[in-house]
Amino acid sequence: MAASLRLGCQGFIRSFVGGLRSRNGECRVRALHTAGILRGVPGVQVFMPALSPTMEEGNIVKWMKKEGETVSAGDALCEIETDKAVVTMESNDDGVLAKILVEEGSRNVRLGSLIALLVEEGQDWKQVDIPSVKVSPTAAAAATQSADVPAPQPVAPAAKLGLRMSPAARHIIGTHGLDSSSITPSGPRGILTKEDALKFLAQKKVSGEKPIAAAPSPPPEKLPASPPAAAPAPVSGRPFFPPMSIPGKPHTEGMFSEIPASNIRKVIAKRLMESKSSIPHAYATTDCDMGAVMRLRKELAKDNIKVSVNDFIIKATAAALKQMPEVNVTWNGEGAAPLETIDISIAVATDRGLITPIIKQAASKGIQEIAATAKVLAQKARDGKLLPEEYQGGSFSISNLGMFGITGFSAVINPPQSCILAVGRSRVELDLAEGEEGNPQLCQKHVMNVTLSSDGRLVDDELASKFLDCFRKNLENPLHCALL
Repeated sequence: MAASLRLGCQGFIRSFVGGLRSRNGECRVRALHTAGILRGVPGVQVFMPALSPTMEEGNIVKWMKKEGETVSAGDALCEIETDKAVVTMESNDDGVLAKILVEEGSRNVRLGSLIALLVEEGQDWKQVDIPSVKVSPTAAAAATQSADVPAPQPVAPAAKLGLRMSPAARHIIGTHGLDSSSITPSGPRGILTKEDALKFLAQKKVSGEKPIAAAPSPPPEKLPASPPAAAPAPVSGRPFFPPMSIPGKPHTEGMFSEIPASNIRKVIAKRLMESKSSIPHAYATTDCDMGAVMRLRKELAKDNIKVSVNDFIIKATAAALKQMPEVNVTWNGEGAAPLETIDISIAVATDRGLITPIIKQAASKGIQEIAATAKVLAQKARDGKLLPEEYQGGSFSISNLGMFGITGFSAVINPPQSCILAVGRSRVELDLAEGEEGNPQLCQKHVMNVTLSSDGRLVDDELASKFLDCFRKNLENPLHCALL
């Protein structure tokens, strides 16, 4: 009886363990099936591309596709504002746009950032797997290399000169009672900037420390000779320096808000500063007789051929560069780099800033072809539809402000080019000319002022003067120039 009881217990235990194993197996199968549903569909990652050589970040202007729409290779995916223009980004893969990670209007999106996800056709795009790391491997590697290089320490300002700060930084420090001696300045020549003050304020809020009350500044010493006169009160009752609006504080009367600059204007400001600070500018000015050009334009208009004065200027410049190839050079960091082609950059003003589309092979084009090319490029520039190859490069720039009534001006060189020609408006002057019988007589003459800005490292004063004289002769003899 004991043996039968023992066998019965063993059978009961085996059946119970078997049931547990069966249940565990079923649970394991169900868990694996559930995990397969929650895992998501792997997606094809779309990163912010480099659409120009100097581009570091971009703005998402508009998405051309919506989530769930089919995308083919070559289709327009979105419009991106670079440091030069608004460029259409095309898709490199076929599939379905599953997720837009960076919405329209997003600004300062760094290169290599993940902006969208695609899935293959037939897959459930709503179940796309969103990765936790949203930076491309190339951008991550570049960031790691840059992190290994020690950043240069900002130079502290001299104690005897005191701490210099921008007006915005001074206002933030005074409003929040910050200790200016604890803030490390990062501006040029040790200036404490607005960004330094905001960064220090954010660190204070994160750490939970209360800002130190600003000590009252000592009154300025009065000179014994004559005390300074009190500043007159403003007539309108408003302060001379309006307070700046601060995030998180209510807006009051008299405050102003900063308007963020576009990427194009940021790059323009950066390049202009680099040009004026690193290039030794030299200037030469002359007047050109536009009588022959005006008469030729009237003759061409009779045949319904419409060309502008600027088209003749482009042709005369290209012909002068062909006659004097030593001016058709760029600065490569160590010396002159001769150029094989003559590509003229023309400055076009747009709502987003100034951009310089390029007329390729201008010396080999006729006046009518130059006019047609310039018109198409100018319209594409205003619409923000220029391709990168249509504004990158160039060997010589022309900036014409004559249509705005400007008599004459000096332009800033567009590096690495060697020269830029500033063109003013044409004006009518009285001049003495030889009459039919050889007697002097008064006559009207159309005169246009041009100023050549040249890089002193590449084009000296003598060479610049010869080039400007060659340009003037070409412009005053348009028929002869057309044969060059």
